[in-house]
Amino acid sequence: MSKIPAEKGPEFDIAVSSRVRLARNFADIPFPAKMNVKHQADLIKRMQEIMSGFTVYGKLMFADMSTLHPVDRISLMERHLISPELAESKENSGAFINENENVSIMVNEEDHLRVQSIFPGIQLEKAYKVCDEIDSLIAEKADYAFDDKYGYLTSCPTNIGTGLRASVMLHLPALVMTGYMKSILESCNKVGVTVRGIYGENSEAVGDMFQVSNQVTLGRKEEETIASIDGICKQIIDREKALRLQLYKKNIYRFEDRIFRSYGILQNARILSSQESFKLLSDVRLGVSMGIIKDIDIITINDAMVLSQPATLQKMAGKPLEQDERDVKRAELIRMKIAK
Repeated sequence: MSKIPAEKGPEFDIAVSSRVRLARNFADIPFPAKMNVKHQADLIKRMQEIMSGFTVYGKLMFADMSTLHPVDRISLMERHLISPELAESKENSGAFINENENVSIMVNEEDHLRVQSIFPGIQLEKAYKVCDEIDSLIAEKADYAFDDKYGYLTSCPTNIGTGLRASVMLHLPALVMTGYMKSILESCNKVGVTVRGIYGENSEAVGDMFQVSNQVTLGRKEEETIASIDGICKQIIDREKALRLQLYKKNIYRFEDRIFRSYGILQNARILSSQESFKLLSDVRLGVSMGIIKDIDIITINDAMVLSQPATLQKMAGKPLEQDERDVKRAELIRMKIAK
């Protein structure tokens, strides 16, 4: 999660953030699989020239993967500003990122460009509008690889067409507790929607966080995809809300006991692994959103989730930390965050 979950948006108690990204390639440069070092360097230089005068969403600073420390690269991934693939890249790639961290443009990833925007809550239309504006600006200064029949051409066939991926990060503890998450996954798959873990493709769903996004980009307009994902996510949100109430009414003491046990551990633990902290923070986030815990807010919990991730924790410490040291620092940070 980036800085954005520190703000509130529609359905914020369940919909943590909405993200839209566009995959684009230039027509006069070989596709990434055929690019050499010079092509990659030329693309970065061209993008620096194109973006130099664009300040609508604040100045975009270029994070050069070849010069960033691995901890800094992974921290950007943990804040959802770059993909896991770009975080592993070391040469001739990077990302333009604005100060608010709600806009980023990855360069030399799987495609030449990945333009993305993130907003708090469920706000896909707003995120798409930002991406579309940046996309239009770039298109004024360079020709995209585009086919009249298929649309935008991309490295991976699954992105051909609009090149648009719309996703919403949802916090779904009740669906997980009741075992209904499996049927949600199956239902989404049948209608061309995928549900992934917290960092997207091939990542695990830690802390009951799931990314819901479209699979199909060919033969659909951008607006249709946005409306489809928005509608499906709102249905999932309604189901999650209903199950939360059912669980609570079924056994109030057991439900509240789970919430307050997790809260108590986070207030007192001296060692916390990343997995354990996400699990406990998920319980507390649930308790806060249902009004069971009243002395902290969801923004504080979101903040703790972002800052307690391994690389971001080391970045804050200003030095590499062994796993045992990170677990101690994580416990300290969370105690401080949720202190009364």
